[in-house]
Amino acid sequence: MSAAFAAFSLCALPVTVSAAELNLYTTREPALIAPLLEAYTAKTGTKVNTVFLKDGLAERVASEGAASPADILMAVDAGNLVDLAEKGVTQPIESATLNAAVPEQLRDAKGYWFGLSMRARVLYAAKDVDLTAFNYEDLADPKWKGKICIRSGQHPYNTALFADYIAHYGEAETEKWLSGVKDNLARKAAGGDRDGAKDILGGVCDIAIANSYYVGLMRSGKGGEDQVKWGDAIKVVLPTFKNGGTQVNISGAAVAKHAPNKEEAVKLLEYLVSDEAQKIYAEANYEYPVKAGASVDPIIASFGELKIDSKPLAEIVGYRKEASALVDKVGFDN
Repeated sequence: MSAAFAAFSLCALPVTVSAAELNLYTTREPALIAPLLEAYTAKTGTKVNTVFLKDGLAERVASEGAASPADILMAVDAGNLVDLAEKGVTQPIESATLNAAVPEQLRDAKGYWFGLSMRARVLYAAKDVDLTAFNYEDLADPKWKGKICIRSGQHPYNTALFADYIAHYGEAETEKWLSGVKDNLARKAAGGDRDGAKDILGGVCDIAIANSYYVGLMRSGKGGEDQVKWGDAIKVVLPTFKNGGTQVNISGAAVAKHAPNKEEAVKLLEYLVSDEAQKIYAEANYEYPVKAGASVDPIIASFGELKIDSKPLAEIVGYRKEASALVDKVGFDN
């Protein structure tokens, strides 16, 4: 493990570091962060000390208070980033570089957090299904009765999509739509996103809603030979809302409220939206870059041009509880 990727343990005393170091707390998988931090250290000489947390990021930083050594907080899912800001453990920053690279709907309006990479909620379809375009609204069309596969409606990937639907149409219309989608399911809403591709290959369903990056993981062989077959059995369509774009979620980061190395922290965030770093994101986990024109993995690029939905993620996140309640109300997972 390189020095740029060294984990450190906290002690009762404050941690003192030089100006050429900074401290990153993250819930992202280590293997996805290592290439970025190694590239940054090689480029700048700045050492990045990293603490990996499975959960409880906000609670950890809050408990450390003003003595916290954390400079950057990195998390998966817009909801987690919003939670960090709402719990008061981040600080707003002004950066022309970040504002220019990160689309407005993928960052906090006041600079409390920024998206760094994206995944899209896409449609997997059997190759013999005549389909070139698709709207999320179409999932409730009776023509798809008994033909749709999806994971639990309570999974964060789906509650984010359902929250986006609420942002577009309100709770009443979303409830009707969810009931229609449930009526069209080929099996109980369960399993993972890759199970949608597996079940399409097995003839269980014709279409499935799942995340874009799983296609890269399957087709690349990183998930094993069976998953290559699943990935090759489907085609991918980028669905949109009729009055919007494709629903996306992000991985992102924020500068910690008491960051002892704020200047270095901002420099790292700015590096993470550079063409070089955005390309590494794309290669490490088949994610979409947030920066327009940055490199996209060929597997993901084959889906066509991504038009991200215009609804701000901060607004969508605000409907998570309502989305979860509707899932239970219509018995989506029953």
